[in-house]
Amino acid sequence: MTNSAARTARLALVGDRSPNVASHTRVPLLLDALAERDRLHLDAYWIPSQDAEAEAEDAVRGFDAVWVLPGSPYRSEAGVLAAVRTAREEGIPFLGTCGGFQHALLEYARHVCGLTRVAHAENDPGADDFLIEPLACSLVGHEAVVRIEPGSLAQAAIGSERTVERYFCAYGPSRHLDTLRAHGLRFTGHDEDGHVRIAELPGHPFFLATLFQPELSGDGSRPHPVVRALARAAVEHAAREAGMRA
Repeated sequence: MTNSAARTARLALVGDRSPNVASHTRVPLLLDALAERDRLHLDAYWIPSQDAEAEAEDAVRGFDAVWVLPGSPYRSEAGVLAAVRTAREEGIPFLGTCGGFQHALLEYARHVCGLTRVAHAENDPGADDFLIEPLACSLVGHEAVVRIEPGSLAQAAIGSERTVERYFCAYGPSRHLDTLRAHGLRFTGHDEDGHVRIAELPGHPFFLATLFQPELSGDGSRPHPVVRALARAAVEHAAREAGMRA
């Protein structure tokens, strides 16, 4: 039987795993819930950022999805950016949450937009040109409304044009947003002050980044729709790859 709903997909969890990072400890609960509630079976592997740097484009190649989790500053910014780039260029379903969102934008700015000198203020506070800066009002510990663009991947995943999400971010995008838009990145979720909170890449099978942390929604027994959407995309990717090999 080749029903994709029963197929196991391989998920790369990119980040420096720590018992002190809440989103990292939540992952096993989410994987169990996805399997039990949704019949979405994911075989997850942690890839530390330094390993991702050492293996470069091969670190996440062959996986059915890539999830860059919070926990920045990462030990290797270069490793995280390499994982994002491979997922983006090779059509591997991708989710970046919190720090993953920030680094997805940083990768796109440098490698697609040609903004090779832009930096993340957390990683390189002495840089001349920041893409990701300290937020004027830190979102750490806040819940806030996110308004979602109709017809977007985010809207399809969440099933609504309005959602309330939990934040743990002290940094966000500010400069060069028009350049990112001009090169194809789409910003489809904003808070009530108009600040960007969701980004996605049209034309990619599944490329979504959120400044909030959907993995911390509820108690883990009911995965957030964004997490469920990534799992579905991973299983579909696994089925396509198997079909091509058959």
